[in-house]
Amino acid sequence: MGIGADRDPIELFGEWYEAAQDCGLREPSAVTLATAGADGRPSARMVLLKAVDAKGFVIYSNFESRKGLQIKENPYAALCFHWMPLGRQVRVEGAVEQVSDAEADAYFASRDRASRVGAWASRQSRPLKSLFELEREVAKFALKFGLGTIPRPPFWTGFRIVPEHIEFWMHRAARLHERLVFHRSDDGWQTERLYP
Repeated sequence: MGIGADRDPIELFGEWYEAAQDCGLREPSAVTLATAGADGRPSARMVLLKAVDAKGFVIYSNFESRKGLQIKENPYAALCFHWMPLGRQVRVEGAVEQVSDAEADAYFASRDRASRVGAWASRQSRPLKSLFELEREVAKFALKFGLGTIPRPPFWTGFRIVPEHIEFWMHRAARLHERLVFHRSDDGWQTERLYP
C-alpha cells in the first residue's frame, strides 16, 4: 500500500510515529536535527521529539548551546526521522520559532527531578575540564533546590520547527522506494512524488 497524496501530512506523520512507537524501537522519538549558523556551515545531532501538532515539531534545549546559537543566527532547521525496522523515513524542513514560556514551563515541570537539576548544571556545548566538574555542578544545584520546586532555567526553552516541506520515504524492493513530499502553500499542502 502506497503513501496517500491526499493525506494531511501531520496526521500521516502521527500514524507513522505511532507505528514506530509500537515496533519495539528503544527511542522512536530520536531525530536528527540539522542547523546552520550565520556562516552557513551545517551541523547535525540527535535530539528527541517532544511534541508535534498542526503548528509543528517541538524539541527542547539550552538556547546557549551550539544548536541554540545557530538557530538564533539562522532560524531554519531540518529534521530527519529514520525508523529502520519499518523501512520508513520522514524529513521535515522549515523555520524555527521559540515555544511560549507557558509551553516550556509545562514541559520542564514534567521532566524527572534529576533531569531538571541537570539542565541547571550543564553548560551545554561548552568545554568541560572533567566529569568531576559536572558532578560538582549537579551536587551544587541539587543542594540549592533541595526538595523544593525547580524552576525552568532562563537559558532553557523549546524550539518549534514549523514545516514548509515534509517528505515521506518508504522502502520498496529493488531500491524503487516511494517518496512523497508535501509543500506548504497558501492553500494548504501541495504534494509531489519524487524518483527514488
